[in-house]
Amino acid sequence: MSDPKDPLARLLVLYSLIPRHPNRAATSTLHEKLRERGFNISPRTLQRDLANKLAPYFPIGCDDEKPPYRWYRVADTMDDPLISESPPGALALHLIEQYLTGILPQSVLDHLASRFRTAQNYLSSLEANSVAHWAKRVRALPPGKALIPAALVPGVWENVSIALMEQKQLAVNYLSRSKAEHKLLTLNPLGLVSRHSITYLVATVDGYTDPRRFALHRIQHCNVLGPVVQTGQQPTEFDIDEYIASGAFGWHQGNGETTELVADISPQVAWLLNETPLSTDQRIEPQPDTDWKRLYATVPMDQETLWWIFGLNSQIRVRAPGEWVEDIKREADNLLSRYSAP
Repeated sequence: MSDPKDPLARLLVLYSLIPRHPNRAATSTLHEKLRERGFNISPRTLQRDLANKLAPYFPIGCDDEKPPYRWYRVADTMDDPLISESPPGALALHLIEQYLTGILPQSVLDHLASRFRTAQNYLSSLEANSVAHWAKRVRALPPGKALIPAALVPGVWENVSIALMEQKQLAVNYLSRSKAEHKLLTLNPLGLVSRHSITYLVATVDGYTDPRRFALHRIQHCNVLGPVVQTGQQPTEFDIDEYIASGAFGWHQGNGETTELVADISPQVAWLLNETPLSTDQRIEPQPDTDWKRLYATVPMDQETLWWIFGLNSQIRVRAPGEWVEDIKREADNLLSRYSAP
């Protein structure tokens, strides 16, 4: 079975133990059933799991008029979304598996392997049902070129998950990319972000207050320590969405700045951007004596947007901002010199 300390497995098992309304299960009953399945947690941890980690995201309710409190699944909702004993649910899990395979590390996918296998087996058994054949005809493609997810050292994902969910410190041996050397660090976890084929832990280093990113595949070893203590050396309030919006994962060239992108674009690119705009204020205007269009859009002043422009190659001619024009000219000269060399 799964590691009893694995919080993801514990939450999935806990959810499966909650009966559907009008039936109810007392907290003490759920606690005993978890212990029977190898999850030895305190009643207080169980209460946090139910109230803070399941209730905000899953259709469960609590009869708390008088002790003992009793929990139930809301009656008019579908079964466990991770149990695929219905054609739509099985098909959804089949597509989720395809998409996540290019994003999450293998150790995470292993936790869901039995669910994916159940979905596949269920679809295969529905030869007379047209939904079963959708799995052979539907594919989920990731944006851009999908790289193989970075491999994690065994135990890293589990310990990082525990530390993040239970607000505990981590002692890590981390391979620094900039200095190519190992560092022993004590981290205060703040969040977890999967980007392309790499998963990052956002955390503060003990003694500092600024959030930093740590690629999980560069953690060579980690141990869960005691609870994070608010010493004034780490933020008391941390908003993961604000952190991402600040450009932490987009390599902003400025401090969260935006700029107006003005460019001439080919008819093919104009068609694409009419369907999937670059920004909410995007304008595409016709140009005289040509089928090319003029694009106006407010975009982040970041390296990622510039890479998107580079990817369009000869299908775009940037006119503003000026510094991007110079960057493109410089890269074009470098490219020409490389291909001109014998």
